[in-house]
Amino acid sequence: MTNPAEPTVLVRARGGLGRLTLNRPRAINALDLDMIHQLHAALDAWEHDSEVDVVLLDGAGERGLCAGGDVRGLAERVTSGRPEDSALFFRDEYALNARIAEYPKTFVALADGITMGGGIGVAGHAAIRIVTERSQLAMPETRIGFTPDVGGTWLLAHAPGRLGEYFGLTGAVMDASDALYAGFADHYVPSASLDGLRDALETRADPSSPTELVLLFDETPPPSKLERAREWIDDAFAGETVADIVQRLRARPEAEASATADLLGELSPTGLAVTLASVRRSREQPGLRDALEQEYGLVMWFATSQPDLPEGIRAQVIDKDRSPKWRPATIADLPPDVAASALAHRPEVPLWGSPAGN
Repeated sequence: MTNPAEPTVLVRARGGLGRLTLNRPRAINALDLDMIHQLHAALDAWEHDSEVDVVLLDGAGERGLCAGGDVRGLAERVTSGRPEDSALFFRDEYALNARIAEYPKTFVALADGITMGGGIGVAGHAAIRIVTERSQLAMPETRIGFTPDVGGTWLLAHAPGRLGEYFGLTGAVMDASDALYAGFADHYVPSASLDGLRDALETRADPSSPTELVLLFDETPPPSKLERAREWIDDAFAGETVADIVQRLRARPEAEASATADLLGELSPTGLAVTLASVRRSREQPGLRDALEQEYGLVMWFATSQPDLPEGIRAQVIDKDRSPKWRPATIADLPPDVAASALAHRPEVPLWGSPAGN
């Protein structure tokens, strides 16, 4: 008799700890719609369960918590003309991101290893966000002709200085020290101590708070390289437009600034322009739900009207030729109103609530 396939989310509760483990290790636990629904169901079940007072999220395997969302599925939905399926995925995913941020019980996320895109959405809004020496955090959407979502612009907007613009546009990877410095994480715990931390959260015999328990394992990471880079990042990424930013980068003496200008020249011009506007507008938003609503309008604009999204996924994920053909091809060719057009887009079905007239 064949054993049934293991669930893609492992859900168990013991000793007051509800534990959620993303369980697609071969895909670095990338999120599909069914996994999102399983996470919703577990949080629904535990919200009023007096036996569960802390929720812990981690990922199966050694490679990471979550590499992101199912972009292959997204490309398929876009190219086959099924925008309503894309809208459903994003609505359910963003509802989960908001749910984690607002959850009435302490939500702890272990962002060990790769935690990118959709992984930031399930870890970055937790009450207690833990990184390790193996952590690699990023919002790399501009590399596939897209824009940061899952509440990523809310986190980017509140990073120090112009780090939000820098990480949003470049998709650069943060190590643990960078993530703590940029406000994407709260505590540094060596990976060798994670089992001890899990055990402490499950078997605590005294009324210590989850934060107090985490602090028993917390160590001081090395200094973040961002502190030294802030001078050129803040200067260059204060530019009004993407073209201005590239010009400022070229004028800087640092080799890293020139390399960053070269990188921006390879990424989706449309994705860059929209991301710059999105991060800056998120600074003015009153809360995470407002940023998510803004992102939802932008991702549906990409999914319903922009050739760069399926082309970027093709080049980076499907064919892996790393040679996307962007339209427009260069930053200089960008229409001046592209970001305004994207921000003005209103999806047929809104993120929160029902369509008008229903």
